[in-house]
Amino acid sequence: MLKVGIDTLSFYTSHYALDLARLAEVRGIDPNKYTIGLGQRNMGVPSPDEDIVTMAANAAQAAIRDIDTQSIEMLLFATESGIDQSKAAGIYVHDLLGLSEQCRVVELKQACYSATVALQLSLSFIRQHPDKKVLLIASDIARYGLNTPGESSQGCGAVAMVLSANPRMVAFDPEYGVVTENVMDFWRPNYADAAFVEGKYSSKLYLNMLEKTWHQYHTRTRRAFEDHDYYCYHMPVPRLVEKAHQHLTKINGSDKLSDHALHAQIGCSLEYGRQIGNSYTASLYVGLVSLFDLTTDDLSNKRIGFYSYGSGCVAEFFSGVVQPGYQKMLNTSQHQKLLAERTALTYPEYETFYSFKYAQDGSLCEIPTYRTGAFRLVAIRDHRRIYEKCT
Repeated sequence: MLKVGIDTLSFYTSHYALDLARLAEVRGIDPNKYTIGLGQRNMGVPSPDEDIVTMAANAAQAAIRDIDTQSIEMLLFATESGIDQSKAAGIYVHDLLGLSEQCRVVELKQACYSATVALQLSLSFIRQHPDKKVLLIASDIARYGLNTPGESSQGCGAVAMVLSANPRMVAFDPEYGVVTENVMDFWRPNYADAAFVEGKYSSKLYLNMLEKTWHQYHTRTRRAFEDHDYYCYHMPVPRLVEKAHQHLTKINGSDKLSDHALHAQIGCSLEYGRQIGNSYTASLYVGLVSLFDLTTDDLSNKRIGFYSYGSGCVAEFFSGVVQPGYQKMLNTSQHQKLLAERTALTYPEYETFYSFKYAQDGSLCEIPTYRTGAFRLVAIRDHRRIYEKCT
């Protein structure tokens, strides 16, 4: 069977972050509630001139660096932070990157799951058209109310990947397990700026759907838990992923993993998430980037198990095999430089960023200039978002 999967992969987040210890101090909370209870250290905070489009374009610019862009005939943009009820955010990215006009562009939505369905649709397309490539982008800003239970799990980030035949990084197995149930654990009506969350219920569903999708995947593949060398999970908070992996171990009849074994299988995949917070659709694939960048192991020919969960809810378990020579495709230094050079916000600065409002009546809204990557949101004029490439 033709191998299809990830040929290139890149990650981007904002240039600003809030230390959760600082947030805990302001809220009068023990910092361990965040650093140990959630497994979270920082959250990425977008400046007013950074949004899902600019993050997506920055991630994608790196992903297409050595790609013949004429071969990209589809751009799929997964997000639950949509900026328009009609126009796909990917159209802006298509323009900023100067891609060929011979390219389908569409936006997909189903909470944190939509990047995975975009991946599966892309793989089917490539099997039919092995000379073509797909640019898949997941970009999101996780936002909750100030001083609410979900505030500490905010974050932002984007992942871009070029999918192709004979990929240089990961070739995905064709089998999967997928489950859909109509539940209300997390949702955001059109009239709301922040999501509504039933946190404990959502965590329980996350574990239940993991069990259901795993059993379906196992039935189809007969692969056992031990047949996967590493695991990547959708990551609302790192601590939930640790619980989920122990749960997966238990339902497969194994003893509880030691801290060493747990770290060996999922530890490296959690690190970038600990630093940027939740990034919704991008979260699972931020974990993959983190694993690639931070492990000291040679991942060649190793199988990774992937668990994708989107509230509401759709969940899927699938797998892929890392390709020999993948190291040549890594953007590790770029990713680590971005994280290391972020500006640490004071609490008042964080609140200023959070409280910035875009004009909603069509009047001119010029956006102050902050630190961004190669693209920024300049203004909103006559209900139109105006972007620019930075020098």
